[in-house]
Amino acid sequence: MNSIILRAGTRYLVGLLLLFSVFMLLRGHNEPGGGFIGGLIGASGFVLFAIACGTGDARRALRLAPETLAVLGLGLAFLAGLVAALFGDEFFTGQWLFIGATEDSKGLPLSTVLMFDIGVYLAVFGATLSLVFAMEEEV
Repeated sequence: MNSIILRAGTRYLVGLLLLFSVFMLLRGHNEPGGGFIGGLIGASGFVLFAIACGTGDARRALRLAPETLAVLGLGLAFLAGLVAALFGDEFFTGQWLFIGATEDSKGLPLSTVLMFDIGVYLAVFGATLSLVFAMEEEV
């Protein structure tokens, strides 16, 4: 498409959609959201960019192949489940690490649940973009 207005607006919308997708990813444990919906929102930003500027520009802006992102996401999600097995728990049991914990505060909690959600985010993001880019390049 050759619309100057769409191209200019898309550059701002992509940033907003990516920021919102990370917000949805991070709030997904206690409220609606998570890796799946965050990945779909982030991918929709790049789909809009591909419609406005072309698939080649969208691939260059992404910097990594979408297939690579999907595989990295699947590997990260699997690794999150494997961590529990290393500690002798059942597969996909949540493990927590508190960074900077003192007697007064718990510190910064990091968990394998968040690691799994990030893996799902990357897998959905990459798979969606792989499918859409392939369809757009075919047309």
